[in-house]
Amino acid sequence: MNYQDLITACQQDWTDYTQHRFVQELANGSLNAAAYLHYLKQDFLFLKHYARAYALAVYKAPTLADMREPLPSLSALLETEIQHHVTYCGQWGLTELDMEAELEDFGTVAYTRYVLDTGMAGDLLDLYVALAPCAIGYAVIGEQLIQSPATKIEGNAYASWIEMYGSEDFQQGAQKTITRLNKMLAEVELSSSRGQRLCEIFKTATRMEVAFWQQGLNAAI
Repeated sequence: MNYQDLITACQQDWTDYTQHRFVQELANGSLNAAAYLHYLKQDFLFLKHYARAYALAVYKAPTLADMREPLPSLSALLETEIQHHVTYCGQWGLTELDMEAELEDFGTVAYTRYVLDTGMAGDLLDLYVALAPCAIGYAVIGEQLIQSPATKIEGNAYASWIEMYGSEDFQQGAQKTITRLNKMLAEVELSSSRGQRLCEIFKTATRMEVAFWQQGLNAAI
């Protein structure tokens, strides 16, 4: 197997995720500000659980080398990415205390607990597959938006979001995730029960991403 097998197994869900109306409206600058603010606050809460998931990867790792492998991602989340998110949200009038006090929306609870539960019940590969739609999908979305003629950068309030996820640094980070995942998946036959279970995990996490976008839109109704 490789990561593309996971996407192919849930192609419609993947398309619904990477081409969601939230993303399209963000790209052309028409996204309702209330929807975006709700997304930013929920994404802060999501990132905290995302960091916990990488800490869980250290716990689930069978060898010392495997334990060291997720540390750069965990460190980047705690020391850089979450702080960048806090700084960015400050430009939208949101403080760290505001976001810490925010209640988790249903989609945030469902997604984050699914990832953590999958990691606790399964092994390291199960956990990485559950994390993959976020790590890989945002890079796919960023690249698509940067290259799309429909994307509006000048005068778009969401331009910095597009530029961040379409940046070379973020794309390189996603490629490292793909390389790690492919190395682990290479030992699994797609048609096996193990392979099908991994496809199911990836599909469920992808559906959770769709719901995460949708809860942002719903907040503006």
